[in-house]
Amino acid sequence: MGEQKNQKTQDVNQLLKIRRDKLAELQADGKDPFQITKFDVTHHSQEVKDQFEDLEGKSVVLAGRMMSKRVMGKASFCNIQDLQGNIQSYVARDSIGEEEYKAFKKMDIGDIVGLEGEVFKTKTGEISIHASKVTLLSKSLQILPEKFHGLTNTDIRYRQRYVDLIMNADVKDTFIKRSRIISAVRQYLNGQGFLEVETPMLVSNAGGAAARPFETHFNALNEDLKLRISLELYLKRLIVGGMERVYEIGRVFRNEGLDTRHNPEFTLMELYQAYTDYHGMMDLTENMYRYVAQTVLGTTTISYNGIEMDLGKPFERITMVDAVKKYSGVDWNEIKDLEAARAAAREHHIEYEERHKKGDILNLFFEEFVEEHLIQPTFVMDHPVEISPLTKKKPENPEYVERFEFFMNGWEMANAYSELNDPIDQRARFAAQEELFAQGDEEANHTDEDFLNALEIGMPPTGGIGFGIDRMCMLLTDSAAIRDVLLFPTMKSLDAKKGEGKAEKAVENAAVAEEKVAEKIDFSNVKIEPLFEEMIDFDTFAKADFRAVKILECEAVPKSKKLLKFTLDDGTDRKRTILSGIHEYYEPEDLIGKTAIAIVNLPPRKMMGIDSEGMLISAVHEEDGHEGLNLLMVNDRIPAGAKLY
Repeated sequence: MGEQKNQKTQDVNQLLKIRRDKLAELQADGKDPFQITKFDVTHHSQEVKDQFEDLEGKSVVLAGRMMSKRVMGKASFCNIQDLQGNIQSYVARDSIGEEEYKAFKKMDIGDIVGLEGEVFKTKTGEISIHASKVTLLSKSLQILPEKFHGLTNTDIRYRQRYVDLIMNADVKDTFIKRSRIISAVRQYLNGQGFLEVETPMLVSNAGGAAARPFETHFNALNEDLKLRISLELYLKRLIVGGMERVYEIGRVFRNEGLDTRHNPEFTLMELYQAYTDYHGMMDLTENMYRYVAQTVLGTTTISYNGIEMDLGKPFERITMVDAVKKYSGVDWNEIKDLEAARAAAREHHIEYEERHKKGDILNLFFEEFVEEHLIQPTFVMDHPVEISPLTKKKPENPEYVERFEFFMNGWEMANAYSELNDPIDQRARFAAQEELFAQGDEEANHTDEDFLNALEIGMPPTGGIGFGIDRMCMLLTDSAAIRDVLLFPTMKSLDAKKGEGKAEKAVENAAVAEEKVAEKIDFSNVKIEPLFEEMIDFDTFAKADFRAVKILECEAVPKSKKLLKFTLDDGTDRKRTILSGIHEYYEPEDLIGKTAIAIVNLPPRKMMGIDSEGMLISAVHEEDGHEGLNLLMVNDRIPAGAKLY
């Protein structure tokens, strides 16, 4: 195996050397392609095909990347790929000249070429270009992979998106659609009298959402700043200023984990409209989604992961209390106090924390029993006040607020309020958030005095909404993960320290390796739980089925700070799902590909509405008064499904 790999590396190195030698030869002959500064193109590939009737027999000029080449003596075929697709070209020695034909034969797959020639149809009926001139515009010094789309290691596709776009037409199509989706959103809102604005990304107080911010330092003022986590508090200042209808589409930054629906920087759109409420936001959302789907896809019926969703019909509108009653059977109107809420949670195996109030527990019921059912477009209205710090209370029932979340495919797609415009109430809610922060909630908001001052100047009754643009793009392009709709998703760095020379790196790595060999671990401050005194019978132990499992996928469970969801190869034909509360200790991407140990014959247990089929084994200890945890990981040479004895 090792010999094969070395041979392959030698072969690749040889091919790369040949390409560089070809470039050196061109440069020596005064034909350096990198000295060409421009090339005038008249048509793209698809335009030639669409306009064949008019263009047949006429001369056109195209440019693009050579994706294939078939040399057959005096005449050859090549395929050129450009922005719109690809087109075949017939290149004959007698048409382009002997010297030029020799030069063409030396061109490589991946080279950028300019192509001049007449449009014609081959005997097999394929629209092609009969080349009269082929110009090398840029020499490719790397080798394109043959089957980039088939790579199981999507990591490389995300890191080298430029290659992904070259090799996979559907990937390019997704990003063209993304651009059109955002353009259609703008068209719709501009037509409704909204102004697009831009607000600061670097802020001293990152508020407006429950999230942990990234922190940075501004040297000129010697001040610590944060990257914004939402757009809300600045846009509301503009409503105070009389701008009435404003929106912003921009990047926001949240210091959280990576998974199929979360990236630390993502595109959020927030809009605010004076003199309307959350019902106005529902109407706007419904009309906007319909407009965008029709404009970009030409239909209001979309399909995601094989499931059809109909944006043409009126979207369902249901209160959170009614939704919980519908799917769990618990009527929250009958739950009179916190004790009754806790009792209902215990009865329905909902895990809650001591700090959770009645409204928090209602929300836990909603997440556990309802979310997965909200496949068709649905507005879930009237949330408990405890989970909505910036929202107006319902005048007739102050335990609830005028808020909705918009769901599709079981995902939250948007969040909207009748905005809180009472500065006294707002100050009290900031104080409650400060209290939560003091209790250890890193996602709680801080008091923003300037924002309170704006509210005291006076803000009209206002409807506001935040849309996750990336999730919208996922649904409308049938993309499985957020990384598939982000051109350059956040990835773990391959280089621990960028910018160092390879030689320095090698020396450093050798030093680290040496240090690891000699590393002595100090366990003196570690406490271990005492061994069980009680003996169990051997048969009971022997019935626990411990297996080696390969971690195929790992992602954070939405709305849970602790849980990671693992998709595992357990040696059988089906994949196994296990949830484990170890997010505090590991990021999902660190575990993908590892081999762990799990008990696989436990009955499934529902956690956050997901069946967990077993238990991953971790080692727990106490260190300096804190719990430490290590997921038990073993040698990757152990196959999936291997049984532990």
